Amino acid sequence: MNYGFTGDGVDLDACTASIRRGSKSFHIASLLLPRGTRQAAHALYAFCRHSDDLIDDQARRPDALLRLRQRLDRIYEGVPCDHACDRAFERIVSGHSISKTIPLSLLDGFAMDMVDRRYRSIAEVKQYAARVASTVGLMMSLVMRTGDAWTLARAADLGLAMQLTNIARDVGEDARNGRLYLPLDWLRDAGIEGDAFLRDPRFTPALAGVVKRLLDEADRHYLLGHAGIARLPAGCRHAIRTAALTYQDIGRCIAQNGYDSVSQRARTTLPRKLSLVLRASRPVILAPDTNAMAASAPADPSVARLVAAAADAFALAEGRRVTTQRQGSQIERVTTILMDLQQRRLEDRRIRRLQRWQKVAHLG
Repeated sequence: MNYGFTGDGVDLDACTASIRRGSKSFHIASLLLPRGTRQAAHALYAFCRHSDDLIDDQARRPDALLRLRQRLDRIYEGVPCDHACDRAFERIVSGHSISKTIPLSLLDGFAMDMVDRRYRSIAEVKQYAARVASTVGLMMSLVMRTGDAWTLARAADLGLAMQLTNIARDVGEDARNGRLYLPLDWLRDAGIEGDAFLRDPRFTPALAGVVKRLLDEADRHYLLGHAGIARLPAGCRHAIRTAALTYQDIGRCIAQNGYDSVSQRARTTLPRKLSLVLRASRPVILAPDTNAMAASAPADPSVARLVAAAADAFALAEGRRVTTQRQGSQIERVTTILMDLQQRRLEDRRIRRLQRWQKVAHLG
């Protein structure tokens, strides 16, 4: 089944080149998707990556975010700007009923980066992660035609887990760029003052405890995310599980480095990634209590509004699709009945003509 994309090949080639340059991990995982879903994933990634690059560009114009919002408006009006990623993304959002709330929230997350915001608690960190990562997971779930609220909540969990892993990996790099995503209350609990750390980013055992705590929170969301993968179309599970395991492995590397992500950066080698591809071909076995917990777990508060918007849009689109199919079936049934009646009338006329001919022949 083609779950995703039909459109201009030149635009698609540009989107594929973007993911190949920007993320080897996601590119490898995407190769395992069915063709249509893979193309849609590349289109989604290209628009998100392009937007992120515009915001991160040190020479960006001050109105960069405003221009991105205007481009998104045009995408949802069906008249995208002259960018390959915009044209490709327009086909995705129109073909899969992706609520505008979701990509708008992604841009809201980029806005949070522009002001180098601080996050007082893990709840606030997850509000940021929901915007920059869970939004992508929700859109991918919709591309795969999976839009019930529970599965969408699990896709959002996977996005949260991956972004928390990113934050844990980039503590030093972010600090050297003047950014801090670790919860300030966790830092205070560890005796670390946020501004002082930014002025002189150094690894300490106390910081290791904060990073470990963040990865533990990520692992909780990974477990929920793995439970949701089983609800995805069979042809998509291997790819999504590969992406999840690859990011989890980054957390493993951070732990092996003693949770030091200031003086070194965790990396996963290509041979290791390929071994994870093989491992991901089999479902992750979760403990019975984990399965029970996941089965009743609501959406995390940080993503609840986005999950509801995505589920509502999907339900509305599916209702229209079913109605159209039902109307199509009714038309087919009526047409069949009318054709049958016409055939019967023709048959009756043929029989009457034959009877008249036989009567004339008999009288003669």
